[in-house]
Amino acid sequence: MQAENPEDICRLFQSCMGRGDIDAVLDLYDAEVAFVNEAGAVKTGLEALRAELAPVAATTPRFDFEVKLIARSADVALMHTWWTVSSSEREPRSVHAIEVARRRPDGTWRWLIGDPFTVGRLSRTRAS
Repeated sequence: MQAENPEDICRLFQSCMGRGDIDAVLDLYDAEVAFVNEAGAVKTGLEALRAELAPVAATTPRFDFEVKLIARSADVALMHTWWTVSSSEREPRSVHAIEVARRRPDGTWRWLIGDPFTVGRLSRTRAS
């Protein structure tokens, strides 16, 4: 399963997480990935990303998404995606993710940067 365009990454992520297949999830990310976790720490590399996402994948969550915007320039795409996550172990939660995808030389796309929490965190801070 390869993403032929940036939108495909979301669809594949939804499917892989729903199966709890962390290896397939990680295959959707570039080896040079940077991921901003809920605490605001930037984690780099696939093994750090595995540590962040494996506990979520283990719950075989349902991820629903709506791509709000994709701004592409050559082999890079900035994505704004609204995700709703639910599982039997957690209350449903919605996040506005900002992601950067990069096209690889073989024409497929992978996420390079993922930031699913900053928009919500900044919104809560500003409202306080």
